[in-house]
Amino acid sequence: MKTILTNKHISIETRKRALQCYIKPVLMYGCEAWTISKQIQNKLEATEMWFLRRKLRIPWAAKQTNERVLNQANKRRSLVRTIRKHQTTFLGHVMKRGKLEHLVTTGKFEGKRSRGRQREKIMDGLATWLGPGKVSDILAAVKDRDLWRDMIANAYKQGT
Repeated sequence: MKTILTNKHISIETRKRALQCYIKPVLMYGCEAWTISKQIQNKLEATEMWFLRRKLRIPWAAKQTNERVLNQANKRRSLVRTIRKHQTTFLGHVMKRGKLEHLVTTGKFEGKRSRGRQREKIMDGLATWLGPGKVSDILAAVKDRDLWRDMIANAYKQGT
């Protein structure tokens, strides 16, 4: 895809569509089950900027800031927001079904907790992304479809 993304004779819009159609789905495969820590978020943002620099043919040696590259492309960072939107949409489906996936997502299993620092759960990341509130408030909002859609739309507009 390097020849397509960096070709001067192909318009920027066509290169953008090629990126959206062929590369982003491969990158985001299975993103509904990811737990996004700060480190993974930084790597995703770096990947997004790498794609953008390749598309605009800006070398790393040019020493342009990410903000300047984003302004030049007339774009905002959207990869992490899109992944979070996919996760919340998937969470809505899982919570409405109420089966094994519901138990796994909420973490309500019998038994003892493992020693050491507990791993970050998907619900913790989504709770911080959706705004102030507890996980129990989010689980209650899932049941009301219109409220859930509004929460996702507002969080997506505000960004990460």
